[in-house]
Amino acid sequence: MYLGLDLGTSGLRATLVYADGIAIASTEATYPIAHPHPGWSEQAPSDWVDACRTAIDALAQAHPQQLAALRGIGLSGQMHGAVCLGKDDTPLRPAILWNDTRCADEAGALDAQPQVRALSGNIVFPGFTAPKLLWMETHEPELFAQVDCVLLPKDYLRLWLTGERVAEMSDAAGTSWLDVGARDWSDTLLEAGHMRRDQMPRVIEGSAVAGQLRDELRQAWGIPHPVAVVGGGGDNAVAACGVGAMREGQGFVSLGTSGVLLAARDGFHPAPETAVHTFCHAVPDTWYQMGVILAATDCLNWLARITGQKPAALSALTGDRITGPSDLTFLPYLSGERTPHNDSRIRGAFLNLDIGHDAADMTRAVMEGVAFALRDNLQALKSTGAALHQPLAIGGGAQSEFWVRTLATVLDLPLDLPQAGDFGAALGAARLAMAGVTGDDPAQIMSPPPIARNIEPDRTLTGAYDDAYRRYKNAYPAMKGLL
Repeated sequence: MYLGLDLGTSGLRATLVYADGIAIASTEATYPIAHPHPGWSEQAPSDWVDACRTAIDALAQAHPQQLAALRGIGLSGQMHGAVCLGKDDTPLRPAILWNDTRCADEAGALDAQPQVRALSGNIVFPGFTAPKLLWMETHEPELFAQVDCVLLPKDYLRLWLTGERVAEMSDAAGTSWLDVGARDWSDTLLEAGHMRRDQMPRVIEGSAVAGQLRDELRQAWGIPHPVAVVGGGGDNAVAACGVGAMREGQGFVSLGTSGVLLAARDGFHPAPETAVHTFCHAVPDTWYQMGVILAATDCLNWLARITGQKPAALSALTGDRITGPSDLTFLPYLSGERTPHNDSRIRGAFLNLDIGHDAADMTRAVMEGVAFALRDNLQALKSTGAALHQPLAIGGGAQSEFWVRTLATVLDLPLDLPQAGDFGAALGAARLAMAGVTGDDPAQIMSPPPIARNIEPDRTLTGAYDDAYRRYKNAYPAMKGLL
């Protein structure tokens, strides 16, 4: 048996998997996010530990025999968060999360330094880890002086599981401290961020063994033998492991809280000027590129909240068929935007809003706006030389037939919908554990899931959506000029 742990922004998911890759059980536990000031987003690392203990305790109670056969644990996690530890491994402050924008000025200053983009392969976004520490240096100097080590969120969970300070390549690539091409910490980048190599954890590949589960935890969960804990990866890299997106041309589009268009790459092909992320994959000698929008299903959640309805109820208003673009345009920049704008200050809007528009019209416009933003991402990816051939559509938003059909037509790409099952980051994490324990080729373990059906673009409507996309694209500079 293998266990995949996915440490998300709002909760942790634990999935128990047989050696043949079939998941038998999953449990979840949630935790809060604190927003003490506008633009701030923080969590207590102790909440992650409590959630992990709760989730695995539940598996131990419901499936004691299977958990007793556990051989390996893999970790997936929200990226970019800063967990600052003192010498005794105690967090000095709450973790600053990926969607925290307080350090936009520090990110801009770091991004402007020579060699930063060339070595890291990326723009320094405000959500990345390095500018968070620069912000601490200015605003919390007493705490900054006590920082003995900086861990990413899932790696703090690993510290609790194993007692080891370890990071891995795919998550470390989002710090702006890693030489992404060389797959190692960069002394040049660390110096630019006012950090030292001795403040960094040991960095390994995602399929390598990082340590062993502590005896105290192993015994509490009824496991009689050693259990390896592998490197794991950042959430999107591990999701790619879960759906078998490992080689050039393979990838996925994810309609989750944020939106992601990911393409696996056989080599390192950075293009930071496009605002595309170029990161190490969770397996050796492989990279991936992705465009990211900060709000996808979060836009629908926002609309549901302000209209007093459930997201599923709003989604049902659109029906399943697409008939052409709405006359209402939605800009999905509710939390700023990453690809392609790198703009933490831009905000969302409805354009051409009419007294006759209702909740169904607004829902349709929200889904189209997210699809147009992902088309921005596709164009940025193509400019790097990345290719996508019939990517998978995953994430909660992919349950909407209307949304997936809209997305396929806006992107002019056929999309594959996987059969029902657990193909997310928790499964990918368990697969990485299998690779680490068995030594088998990750490419053989991380096969694509069975496909339920394919959604083709409606090419009778592509021209109309092209026109609507041009209107959408022209709206960003106009909106930016108003702020």
